[in-house]
Amino acid sequence: MRLRSVTRLRATAGEQWRQLRELQWRELDIKEAGNWPAGLQVMIAAALLLASFWGAQWLLASSPREVHQRLMVQEQQALQRFETLSYQAVNLPAMKRQMSELQARMQRVLEMLPSDAEVPALLDAISDAAREQQLDIDSLKLRPAVEREFYIEQPFDIQVRGDFHQIASFLARVAAMPRIVTLHDFILTPVEDRLRLSMLAKTYRYREDAGPGVDAKPGRGKS
Repeated sequence: MRLRSVTRLRATAGEQWRQLRELQWRELDIKEAGNWPAGLQVMIAAALLLASFWGAQWLLASSPREVHQRLMVQEQQALQRFETLSYQAVNLPAMKRQMSELQARMQRVLEMLPSDAEVPALLDAISDAAREQQLDIDSLKLRPAVEREFYIEQPFDIQVRGDFHQIASFLARVAAMPRIVTLHDFILTPVEDRLRLSMLAKTYRYREDAGPGVDAKPGRGKS
């Protein structure tokens, strides 16, 4: 009896396999799926079951995967912030010393900038330097001030006459003044047996409304 059942199952499996091999796949109609061979129905059912199982696994795992990735990004950001804060904490004394040095240097620079009231005195000092070098002063006049982000630029025109050595000594005196003066746009023109120097000079005033970073004001000493 048992041998007969096994023989019958083998015959049934062989018959279903033969039907699958002889099946005209292009002629299958989804509307007649109930009449398809049992082996084909079993294969399709198994494929659908596997696809459903895989889809359920993917849906269930996608949310934890996103959470895990987000937590990893947050962990990296926290580690970077911890490293930055640790570095700052370790180097805080050195950074404070550097800040004090920078503030002292800034104070010294600000003391070299003339105040608004000192600009006329600076022009007088430039005139005195020209006369000491026996130069003839043709022109020395202010231009309108130009406001920059952190400072006010005060340009003025200078025109003097003399020989080459006198002009060179005059420029050296102006560049060495205790107040910051920069020289621009030099033009030397021969005039008879002398030279005429025309140039643009600039001095600078700190804008006290530029920001709270420096609590310093320009000095009020004489130019």
